[in-house]
Amino acid sequence: MPEYKDYYKIMGVARDVGQDELKRVYRRLARKFHPDVSKEKDAEARFKEVQEAYEVLKDPQKRAAYDQLGSNWRQGQEFRPPPDWGQNFEFSNAFGDQEGGFSDFFSSLFGGAARGGARARGAGGRGFAMAGDDQVAAIEIDLEDSFSGGTQTIELKSGQGAARTLKITIPQGIVEGQRIRLAGQGSPGHGGGPSGDLYLEVRFRKHKLFQVEGRDVTLTLPVAPWEAALGATVPTPTLAGPVDLRIPANAKAGQRMRLKGRGLPGATPGDQYVVLKIVLPPADTAEARELYERMQRELPFDPRAELQ
Repeated sequence: MPEYKDYYKIMGVARDVGQDELKRVYRRLARKFHPDVSKEKDAEARFKEVQEAYEVLKDPQKRAAYDQLGSNWRQGQEFRPPPDWGQNFEFSNAFGDQEGGFSDFFSSLFGGAARGGARARGAGGRGFAMAGDDQVAAIEIDLEDSFSGGTQTIELKSGQGAARTLKITIPQGIVEGQRIRLAGQGSPGHGGGPSGDLYLEVRFRKHKLFQVEGRDVTLTLPVAPWEAALGATVPTPTLAGPVDLRIPANAKAGQRMRLKGRGLPGATPGDQYVVLKIVLPPADTAEARELYERMQRELPFDPRAELQ
């Protein structure tokens, strides 16, 4: 009769562990106990245990089935599957007839070897598959690339100077700090294991008009003194093209105006904020100087009144 295996204990994780954390723990343990490189005692046996535990817990269907056994079983106890187990879950021969290194406990639950698992081919660890490491690289895109989405071709260079060309899809509305996953483009696996994934962390190139915060964008809009004083309708750039913006009378420098939904797209689109910047005409002609002197005489205006 097989012994019960506590896969969560073998992995050293809580029963509610998420898939991302589970994957990180697996990669760490697989590197630690891989028979080709490990100097740990009983590395081969531990590697098989980790492979088997991960094979079950990474798969939602197998994990749900395993969890239905309950938490009353203890590591090493004699185990017999419930009488109606096979009627509820059809796992027998689900993974083909590959030669496997999984335990009798695993076979009693799922009916044999699992695809992608550790293979026992003798001493020395040869034939043990281990997935490659994930890699992270930063890429710069234009703000317009995020607004519109689409595909583009990039060139990545490794630390050794080798370059490769990749065609990637830019999701519409992606924001800085988010990552684009390229499955199988990470480090090669070992012993026939799959390659890891490549994650491209997005950064925006500096834009000549807009500043970005999350999905919101901000534009500094120059206006003439008479536009700010009297009010005006002025064309204003947005990511989707220019729109007419109504400037209220007596607008002030630094005043913020909101264009709802004019930022980056998403489930909740970002907004565009317009900050007014009053630009003075230069007093570089006699006529311009005369006009400024007339304003000085006739307008009762003290720009420093609030400092008193």
